[in-house]
Amino acid sequence: MTTRIDRRFAALAAERRAALVAFVMAGDPDAATSLAIVKAAPKAGADVIEIGMPFTDPMADGPAIQAAGLRALRGGQTLRKTLALVGDFRSGDADTPVVLMGYYNPIYVYGVEAFLGDAKAAGVDGLIVVDLPPEEDEELCLPALKAGLNFIRLATPTTDDKRLPAVLANTSGFVYYVSITGVTGSAAPDAAKVGEAVARIKRHTHLPVAVGFGVKDAATAAGVAAKADGVVIGSALVEAVRASLVEGKAGPGTVGAVAAAIERIAAGVRGVVKAPPALSRESR
Repeated sequence: MTTRIDRRFAALAAERRAALVAFVMAGDPDAATSLAIVKAAPKAGADVIEIGMPFTDPMADGPAIQAAGLRALRGGQTLRKTLALVGDFRSGDADTPVVLMGYYNPIYVYGVEAFLGDAKAAGVDGLIVVDLPPEEDEELCLPALKAGLNFIRLATPTTDDKRLPAVLANTSGFVYYVSITGVTGSAAPDAAKVGEAVARIKRHTHLPVAVGFGVKDAATAAGVAAKADGVVIGSALVEAVRASLVEGKAGPGTVGAVAAAIERIAAGVRGVVKAPPALSRESR
């Protein structure tokens, strides 16, 4: 069974360009504004939307995304409200893939079976759960795949060739390559090293590889887009939210500021046209 994620990456591969994956924290700075941001993202150039599930202990996130999650939690955002956000978005957009990213604890508290059923019904296409290793696949990964959701795994600079097969075993949709060692937004990726890492991962899988952590501007995004199948932008977008706030609340320019940031990054990504794939010896 193919998903929206599969179809979107296949379509972009045919266009010979990378996907732009845009991260938005659900409920930041409030439920209505975050929904408006999500709705604006595809028009601004996002090919896939990654929605953060706010959590009190986001160990893989840097200061910008941590702050976004705390703003959302203070505003009363819950996992149930996050699923409702996806449902509201999906009622007006049947095509853009939506991935939920976060941590296992809120899903465990919600109940895995109930969560997967409600996520599928809302229109979620995939999950990234950063604190569940492959050894725990029976907890959520395998049930998610059975429910028809992609389960997207992270690979990092420290994921060696011995570990990669375990990481990739039940991964679907795409592989998320974390381009730096550290938390989100902490440094800029090196395009040459990204290229080497993507090539190494692709020796183990036919899945698309999207690269995130540290992509902050159009130039960096273009450098990554030349090497990868997707570019993930997160901290720069939640920082655009923060910078637009008026006395801690959404300002008149909040949605426009995030859309403009997506447009700038999208211009960098879409400016890179990849060479056609080389013909194999058999197809010549």
